[in-house]
Amino acid sequence: MYPSLIAVCLGQTIAWQFYLRKSTITKSFFSFVSPCVIQLASSWLPSEKNVRVGLHRRSGQYTMNHDHSKKIPDGASFDRSGSQDSLDELSMDDYWKELENIHETRGNNHEERVALVVKEPDEGELEEEWLKEAGLSNLFGESSGDSLESMVFLSTLTRTQKAAVEKRVETVTQTMRKRNKQHQIPDVRDIFRLQNDSKGKVCDGSEPSAVRTSENKNETHDGTKGPNFSLGTDEPKSLLEDMPSSDTDINLEISFAEQAANLKDSSVGKMYKGGGGDTLLPNFRLPKDKTGTTKIGDLAPQDMKKVYSLALIELTALYDILGTEFKQQKAVKIKTKDSGLFGVPLSLLLEQDQKKVPGTKIPLIFQKLIAQIEETTLETEGLLRIPGVATRVKGLCQELEAKFYEGTFNWENVKQHDAASLLKLFIRELPQPLLTVEYLKAFQDVQNLPTRKQQLQALNLLVILLPEANRDTLKVLLEFLQRVIDHRDKNKMTLKNVAMVMAPNLFTFHGFGSKTIEQREFVMAAGTANVMRFMIQYQKLLWTIPKFIVNQVRKQNTESQKKEKKDKAMKKLLKKMAYDREKHEKQEKTPNDTDVPQGVIRVQAPHLSKVSMAIQLTEELKAGDIVARFLSQKSGNVQTLKKEEVFLYEIGGNIGERCLDDDTYMKDLYQLNPNAEWVIKPKQS
Repeated sequence: MYPSLIAVCLGQTIAWQFYLRKSTITKSFFSFVSPCVIQLASSWLPSEKNVRVGLHRRSGQYTMNHDHSKKIPDGASFDRSGSQDSLDELSMDDYWKELENIHETRGNNHEERVALVVKEPDEGELEEEWLKEAGLSNLFGESSGDSLESMVFLSTLTRTQKAAVEKRVETVTQTMRKRNKQHQIPDVRDIFRLQNDSKGKVCDGSEPSAVRTSENKNETHDGTKGPNFSLGTDEPKSLLEDMPSSDTDINLEISFAEQAANLKDSSVGKMYKGGGGDTLLPNFRLPKDKTGTTKIGDLAPQDMKKVYSLALIELTALYDILGTEFKQQKAVKIKTKDSGLFGVPLSLLLEQDQKKVPGTKIPLIFQKLIAQIEETTLETEGLLRIPGVATRVKGLCQELEAKFYEGTFNWENVKQHDAASLLKLFIRELPQPLLTVEYLKAFQDVQNLPTRKQQLQALNLLVILLPEANRDTLKVLLEFLQRVIDHRDKNKMTLKNVAMVMAPNLFTFHGFGSKTIEQREFVMAAGTANVMRFMIQYQKLLWTIPKFIVNQVRKQNTESQKKEKKDKAMKKLLKKMAYDREKHEKQEKTPNDTDVPQGVIRVQAPHLSKVSMAIQLTEELKAGDIVARFLSQKSGNVQTLKKEEVFLYEIGGNIGERCLDDDTYMKDLYQLNPNAEWVIKPKQS
């Protein structure tokens, strides 16, 4: 009787687990479950006609297939896109096989690993660290009185961004009071009241922030007209709803969190899910921006620092609005290898590589392994999926460690599948994951966001938050994976297959402890594979800096300049800094100081034969047209620079430095930043 009862209970539990998650179960996970129990589970499902439970013939995995022929009634507007809902549409064979290969490789490696310890933060510590990362550490602690810079920063935040900051400051404040810290602890309401008082109004939280300047709100503090920065912070709902954009357009002009908040509050807004199941990804696109698209790497370091802070706050605000917990993990420092190739921290590896090749941003071994794979052909069937011979890969790994930097390693002995296995091994053996300890969980949690568009928005912000070395290496990896997919007709490696194979290598990080990972593998599998698909499919979009963030940076720079001009001491400091920073020289000028008439810009090109030219602005003039005009001026001493090697830069005014894409309409950008200088020069690699 009891065994039967247990079987019945277990069968019912599995049935509902299947029904709610529609997940693929690994053989190891349910090895104790007999086929009769699985059959019993089927009888407990709500609709036997629509659900089929069975044992996969090839992999021995228990699977659940749903019949989607029945039309699902429209649900709430905040439907979940459900990464796990796609498990019945995506064959998980490749994922589990790759995972098995990884475990086998680790089993053959008898070197003792030191697991990465992730520290559990104390109460308030997480929020305190978050404020420091966001550049708002002077809102609390001993330096809380010196918060001029923070006031400028806060003045540019959107309504939802402010709410995210307020929430963290309130938590830190309460924690500090509990600890009886002898610091000045400002009331969170005073912080934002002070910032709004400078504008002659108090924000009580009942209205959206009045940060965004519109056609009727673009006056500066001294009453003069300034550029119109649209930050998307107080857009009326009707305006958002009436915007002429399709479900596949990615709006970069309005804060992602603001879009989510308005969509959540809207009674008619419906989340886009698309047709054809998760197997068919939407054709997301970026509508053309007349002032130019800004990519990661286009901005000067001082502006990228501001972008980082804003991206962190925006991501947190987006997760807050969508009800998803956002927690940065913190790794305790552990002893790692200080030389070699595999298992060496990325920053240290680049440091030793730059001694060999100055300026390199990608580990040399990583570059060489990709080149070795591509040298044969990318048409090899099962490329990346078929593992190399384990013993041979281990031997090659040891030989590379000894001979790579000496230049004596014989690459002719490396077979293509072995090189692919070494590439994946390199990623897995990093002491900290390529997606970083801080943000690995956030990358995994992207699968829990309600819509694909919001998942893409979150990934965009997460990529911006990655350290430069991690981000550059990830970019090279994703570009390589796309080239593999481009040969899918020959190598049989589709986007789905490649994502399934690579997801375990990026997301199942051994350093967190294998026990925890194995318990979560089943839950993570489909979700992380879908996140991997997104990262490959939309990689060009992910390396774009949203326009609303760039506009917030412009606004910060403008507000900072106003305050600096009122402070004589700060003005003297800026003059000293002018020796090293060209931008400050132009920032001290006004439009009346220029030597060109209205509607004309002076473009400098110190690296070309024609070093300067006055350009008349027209409605259709683009940045690429100006570069082409300069390159057409031939002379005897002209440098041999090609069009793809030089770019027009916007320098100074309300931006530090920005590399312009060829499709930037110059008249529109000039109106946005009339005090900028315009320089043609090569882009630094």
